[in-house]
Amino acid sequence: MFVIGLTGSVGMGKSTTARLFAEQGVPVHDADAVVHRLYEGEAVADIEAAFPGTTANGKVDREKLARRVLNDPAALARLEGIVHPLVQAAEDELLAQTQADGKDVVVLDIPLLFETGADKRVDAVVVVSAPAEEQRARALARPGMTAEKLAAVLAKQMPDNEKRRRADFVVDSSRGFDAARAQVRAILKAIATMPKRRRDSFQPPAAG
Repeated sequence: MFVIGLTGSVGMGKSTTARLFAEQGVPVHDADAVVHRLYEGEAVADIEAAFPGTTANGKVDREKLARRVLNDPAALARLEGIVHPLVQAAEDELLAQTQADGKDVVVLDIPLLFETGADKRVDAVVVVSAPAEEQRARALARPGMTAEKLAAVLAKQMPDNEKRRRADFVVDSSRGFDAARAQVRAILKAIATMPKRRRDSFQPPAAG
């Protein structure tokens, strides 16, 4: 099983590219989607205990939580200590299921792939990129996004040029859906002849 790590800075078109991989029949683990589910379930009690007043009606209030951790590295580290192990468990579950299903390729959609060292767990890295002006326009068009929030998010992310330098493949999302789809198909064709390079090949958890 070949594991692709998919990443890209905010506003680059990563989520759309993930859907294009799924369109080709590739299972996709969406770390952001897992976090959304955790914020409405398994992680709520621990987050409320660590950050009182940031949950309501059994869900995390993302705006309140963001205000608590955005410019506080220690608080962010506490939050990551709660969330990251749960996201990792969900990833392991998908990898085990994908391997059991006999699939040849899986995509791990991880926004902070390089920043968290997750690139060591994949066989190839795909970075989604676009010109800076287009990235900014896309990001600021999101509900609730402001220039200040965008600056804070970008400050936590590796610069796009460094991500592109470290990537095995770059998808240029500025050229439209058809071009992006063609790039995804070309990547899937290319990896068919690439060696796996993970430091530790994935082993499904033991039964019981």
